[in-house]
Amino acid sequence: MAIITVSREMGTGAYQITREVAKKLKYTLIDGPKIAELAPLYGLTPEMVERVDEKPPVFLSAEDRVHAACLGTIDLIMLDCVKKGNAILYGRGAQDLLKEMRNVLRIRFTAPFDERVENFAEREWMDPDLARELIRKSDHQRGGFIQFYFDRDWTDSLGYDLVFNTSRLSVGAIVDSIVAAARDPRLKEAEAEANSFLDDVILAKRIETELLKADNIETSHFRISARGGEVFLAGHVHSELEKEKAMTIIAGIEGVVEIEDTVQVISYKPYKK
Repeated sequence: MAIITVSREMGTGAYQITREVAKKLKYTLIDGPKIAELAPLYGLTPEMVERVDEKPPVFLSAEDRVHAACLGTIDLIMLDCVKKGNAILYGRGAQDLLKEMRNVLRIRFTAPFDERVENFAEREWMDPDLARELIRKSDHQRGGFIQFYFDRDWTDSLGYDLVFNTSRLSVGAIVDSIVAAARDPRLKEAEAEANSFLDDVILAKRIETELLKADNIETSHFRISARGGEVFLAGHVHSELEKEKAMTIIAGIEGVVEIEDTVQVISYKPYKK
């Protein structure tokens, strides 16, 4: 069956619905708690995950590189879970991370803002004004995360296969619709090609994350893709030494067979106040 991704607005009841779908399909739900559980296996603490999860860096400091490397590691956690099959990826831009895979069912949950505020305030027993502020900030942060990393409007319906207005349909009707869609034979037929593509995505993401972790590479202006162990690297660095270090790191990553690069060396003089 399909891999399922879920994009949600706060206050839509998406988590309850997603848990029901996972239960019916016997899928593993890859959500915040599951990622925090797996994080130590990838060198991340749950605290690090909480600090960076669904929050874009701005790439103005070394700390932002650490932030971006942690986010890359979270992507690797999700991708490894996808490789095992029967997974629902909850949030974190998964629909865009896997956008080229044709066996992915992309779901989005939305609802009118005021209804979301009311639902959230009632569920959390909080003041409606506080709920309103939290939802406004959540929408801004999650939308900014997708815009920053994937250059896409979070609300664009073309990024999803099914969009549900949870104020209009019952939980049961939505769950049944998703379960039926996940069993579409066309998604099953796309699994074979998806596995090969997934290996390429994982390798490219691993390279990206290792380059971000490197203390001896100042820049992060790389475009990376992979196909069958062949890595394609473009972008620019500030010195030949920096380029050499990047190539050494990439060559040492398991799964890399060959590197084809068009990286340009662009020297510059740091601006002095």
